[in-house]
Amino acid sequence: MFHRPSQHKDFGVFLPVANGGWIISKTAPVLDGLYEQNKAAAVKADEVGMDFVMSMGKFRGFGGETDHWGTALESVTMMAGIAEATKNVKIWATIHPLLQNPAVAAKMIATLDHISGGRAGLNIVAGAYRGEFDQMGAWDDSLSHDDRYALTEEWTTIVKRLWSEDSVDFDGKYFQMKDCQSKPKPLSKPRPDLVCAGMSDRGFQFSVREADICFIGGRTPDERRDASLRAKQAAEGMGKSIKTFAMCTVVHGDTDADAEAKVEHYKDGADMGAILAMLESWGVPAEKLSTVAKAQGAFMTHTVVGSPQTCSAQIEEYLRYCELDGLMMIFPDYVEGLTMFGSEILPGLRAVFS
Repeated sequence: MFHRPSQHKDFGVFLPVANGGWIISKTAPVLDGLYEQNKAAAVKADEVGMDFVMSMGKFRGFGGETDHWGTALESVTMMAGIAEATKNVKIWATIHPLLQNPAVAAKMIATLDHISGGRAGLNIVAGAYRGEFDQMGAWDDSLSHDDRYALTEEWTTIVKRLWSEDSVDFDGKYFQMKDCQSKPKPLSKPRPDLVCAGMSDRGFQFSVREADICFIGGRTPDERRDASLRAKQAAEGMGKSIKTFAMCTVVHGDTDADAEAKVEHYKDGADMGAILAMLESWGVPAEKLSTVAKAQGAFMTHTVVGSPQTCSAQIEEYLRYCELDGLMMIFPDYVEGLTMFGSEILPGLRAVFS
């Protein structure tokens, strides 16, 4: 029998590194995607005792009235600043293997690990949205979906070796290293955390085999539970263990009714132009775009809604039912949301999952 999640749970923050965050709405609190808001969110996460902060890598937005995700900071360099501004929280940055040579990437994350005093982690994004990469001449039509994961496997192997070996020789299909050296090594032991979120069959196998933490998705709690258990079972078959995390947006109010009113207000302001462009970039067929966009709405992730007490109960149920090891939290207003979460929800969750 494969391992169930440990009782301990990790709680982190998906930083608003791109404007609009994870609510695609004209009426949600303004998130500008710039450094001061990201730093404030990370500092507050650190102060209230969250376990990690993570930033995505994004190079083109979805347009619409809000130009959603059109403004975005680069992940690794932003996280270097965040590392200096924080003390304890883990610092996870995102790199795309299609854009960065593995020797350069290994050096970047080792540098981040030294700046942070051993708190760095790497979120590997093997897949790509064609339009985002094509704009910079970085899209290779000769690479299939599975080819991109084969490339990413070589890339990840090289990064891991450069973090631990004095010299690396590698003759692969996509990368060649000749007596490649990378010093200093990361401070993290055994190495910085590796995170991935591949959801296709090929991506799922890569994530389970190469990463320490697998972000799982799904349209329903049942699908998320199935994905979490499948990851753990696959890891067991590989002779390893893996943690499964998911994303969770928290919309709170003084009462359940107050929070529900906020949700309706954000839904009323849904930026359908940006939502349609996002879904199209994800590969939703043209004939289904309108239907899927209406079902998707303004919220991009699983959402808990209510008073702090209600949100806490929903989060606990979500973690237990989906057999998760952690959650990456999202808030409409990060400082306000994290202040509430740190004082009214996190202590109770720590007590329950201790």
